[in-house]
Amino acid sequence: MKLKFVLFITIVTFSSVWSFASENNESEVLPKVTNEVYKENCGACHFAYPPGLLLARSWMKIIDNPGGHAGGDLSIDKNTKDEIKKYLNQNSAEKSQSNISKRILASIGSDVPSKISKVPYIRNKHHEIKQEVFSRKSIGSRGNCIACHKTAEQGEYDDDNVTIPK
Repeated sequence: MKLKFVLFITIVTFSSVWSFASENNESEVLPKVTNEVYKENCGACHFAYPPGLLLARSWMKIIDNPGGHAGGDLSIDKNTKDEIKKYLNQNSAEKSQSNISKRILASIGSDVPSKISKVPYIRNKHHEIKQEVFSRKSIGSRGNCIACHKTAEQGEYDDDNVTIPK
């Protein structure tokens, strides 16, 4: 009887630890980009960033303000723009359960960054990397996440999955 009880407690404890570890690991991942309109329109020119990397007000600043988009004017019709805005708003950092988004929120305060590379949390994560590295032809800019973060499209930005190209 005592052995069964010890076995039961061991299984329950292991299950709880496994469940916590799985939840904790998943919360370190941003949800993948799922909106096809966003992927097709924004991803046609650059990496389709997970919405959880910015606040809704930042996304709206990028989309609505003339000159807000670093790549120039957005040549999309109103319906497409509205759908993209809705998707970004519904999946922005404020709405995300990811710990990455929570850290981004905590770092921003009242600021409204119009570039992901201007988010204090993200800048701090890259503080040891010199500008010359981002300027390499193989990278191009701070905004080219997928150049180094090989699992960025899956929402994973773990340091273990980073390879800085020459």
